[in-house]
Amino acid sequence: MSDMPLHLFEAIGIELEYMIVDRDTLAVMPSADRVLAAAAGEIVSEVEMGPLAWSNELVSHVIELKTNGPAPTLDGLATTFQSDVQRIDAIAGAFNGRLMPTACHPWMDPQSETVLWPHDYSPVYEAYDRIFRCRGHGWSNLQSMHINLPFCGDGEFARLHAAIRLLLPLMPALTASSPILEGRLTGFLDSRMAVYQHNADRVPAVAGRIVPEPVASAADYDRKIFQPMYAAIGPLDPDGILRQPFLNSRGAIARFERGAIEIRVLDVQECPAADIAVAILIQGALQAVCRERWAAMATLQAMETTRLADLLVAVVREGDGAVIDDSAYLQALGMDASRRTAGEVWQHLSATCLTAGAPDSALTEPLATLLNEGCLARRIVQVLSGDLHRERQVAVYRTLCDCLHQGKMFHG
Repeated sequence: MSDMPLHLFEAIGIELEYMIVDRDTLAVMPSADRVLAAAAGEIVSEVEMGPLAWSNELVSHVIELKTNGPAPTLDGLATTFQSDVQRIDAIAGAFNGRLMPTACHPWMDPQSETVLWPHDYSPVYEAYDRIFRCRGHGWSNLQSMHINLPFCGDGEFARLHAAIRLLLPLMPALTASSPILEGRLTGFLDSRMAVYQHNADRVPAVAGRIVPEPVASAADYDRKIFQPMYAAIGPLDPDGILRQPFLNSRGAIARFERGAIEIRVLDVQECPAADIAVAILIQGALQAVCRERWAAMATLQAMETTRLADLLVAVVREGDGAVIDDSAYLQALGMDASRRTAGEVWQHLSATCLTAGAPDSALTEPLATLLNEGCLARRIVQVLSGDLHRERQVAVYRTLCDCLHQGKMFHG
């Protein structure tokens, strides 16, 4: 994450992914190379744009905006990301494109519409495609926010990893934004995570149960996660192209080479202000857990992976409405209750971990919308009101594109 060691919560890294779509039809447009070439003067996979960098990974209709190195604070980042969203919209407008938010395109057919990134790094992508067949929703139709948080040494790593494991199953309750695939409601508010959980079924060690196993050190991580994963992929990857830490597809992955843990279970929202509001709340809640505000670290590290993974499955389906009836889990988050919804847990965490409100006053409304009106997927379903005709979906997702361009929240 940095050349200099960073301690817990001294910095943060944010990555936001968006689809490039046709301005008129909203069909996916595999034109990330054209956007990046316009910015860099040549086709590249990444270009630095001041405080942010723009890049592409795997498929040609997705572009990623990310902090150009660790940011010392989240203050002002929503404005920075919003400015670059509008810059990309202006570039894409030259070929009748624009950016679309949410974690899945609602009617994309990945079998026929996927275009893998054909430029540098393609051997890695070709290996992924050969082994896992990347022309599917969980590979080629997914846009997420990643949060990168630093640690220094095994002690800080163990503390941060345990806190992230505890909160990971609840995170999609805030961010689920993908209720539709191929024009139909899937029954999951977070369809991206529903399919992502099965991306690597051919080699189960690659993703595990999405919630990572309990580990206490870099050596422990290597023994429990990396080495079994490398052994499992070996027969399918004889050249060792994928024998790298990036193969790890759990919902939170340790990046020891840069001293950070990357959280990957968050759907991208309708505008950067909503994503940064989510990041502020998650960061605040993780700080409280790391400080053992409600439960000792030994209690957190003893949380069984299966127990947490089962909760994640429920949250992926029901979002903020998922019912949690694990009283010990709720107590570990400071709630003296035997039954709460995931949305109620986040309201509690907001009230107790953000006592002064969002650090950036511009994020007060986005945070209130998320907590009071529910996750974006729920709001999309409410607005559709059962009308799934293509014309209605186009109208709703065109409004979402406008929300992204204008930096506004989408209300149900």
